[in-house]
Amino acid sequence: MNIHIPATLLKDMVFSDFIRKLSFLLLCVIFALPQAFAHGGQLELGGGARGPVHLTDLQKQAIALQSAPADIQEINKELNINGQIQLLPNRQADVSLRISGQVKVLYTNLGDKVRVGQKLAKVESRLSGNPPPNVNITAPMSGVIDARNVNLGQAVEPNMVLFHISDRSRLIVVAKVYEEDIGKVEVGQEANIRVLSYPEQFFNGKVTLIDPTLDPLSRTVNVWIELSNKKDMLKPNMFAHVSVIIERDDAALVVPNGAIIEANGEQFVFVGENNTYQRVEVTVGAHDDKYSQIIDGLVPGDEVVLQGNRQVYTRWLMGGSQQSQGEKH
Repeated sequence: MNIHIPATLLKDMVFSDFIRKLSFLLLCVIFALPQAFAHGGQLELGGGARGPVHLTDLQKQAIALQSAPADIQEINKELNINGQIQLLPNRQADVSLRISGQVKVLYTNLGDKVRVGQKLAKVESRLSGNPPPNVNITAPMSGVIDARNVNLGQAVEPNMVLFHISDRSRLIVVAKVYEEDIGKVEVGQEANIRVLSYPEQFFNGKVTLIDPTLDPLSRTVNVWIELSNKKDMLKPNMFAHVSVIIERDDAALVVPNGAIIEANGEQFVFVGENNTYQRVEVTVGAHDDKYSQIIDGLVPGDEVVLQGNRQVYTRWLMGGSQQSQGEKH
């Protein structure tokens, strides 16, 4: 069956289809273009090599731009390793006795701090006598009772461990160093330790022992880092992050870590002067949680963009700068 479509209706259908396709094409072009800035600036695309980025005060305010000077200060090259806090072997003791008997009195409890010679318990001996002889068990060292294995009235035998005492004024972190890093660690090196319980606080330690045997399965060596625990903040078995200082530089040129951008295998910053921002490649050396050493690329006093550097980089990639209506450079 043949359907007859009037010529005028056919013309209208073709025209409508053309309008829909044209509208779709225009929308694609609009969304492909870089977005305008919040204050209504227009993007000027560069036609040649990417050059400096020029910003007005209004544009800097729009991206909350902040800068910081490259400065001279101390920075350390560190080896970051993980470990666990443990008791020092020579600062703990098992408490036992040489006779059989029955616990008659308990003077201390789990968690108590005791002094050397302090009475811990009284045991009535099974030896004959009227009354049977009593033996006072005393602390062989000062510290904390971290294990109590007896109860009142319990029968005890020779060499049974009744208490465990530990001196926690000094502890160690036993950390694992991979085989390829063993040569970087030496006894006497200083270290900074952090634990999950106090993430903003550093504890100072020192390498005191490097295990002479390599673990064949993990390909690591245990390293002991001894540290003070006078405030009793640290506890055995806590996870610890250790930064061993393997090299010091007392006069390094540094910038805040946030100023450095890494892209396409390059590291660079944006240096600003008189509202003009240049992209400068840098060679980065040692770094810590806040700063990175700049070996090449900057001089002291260079103002590097810290906050807003990603937006400046985006504009640099576009090959031009932005100008608001009525504001020209």
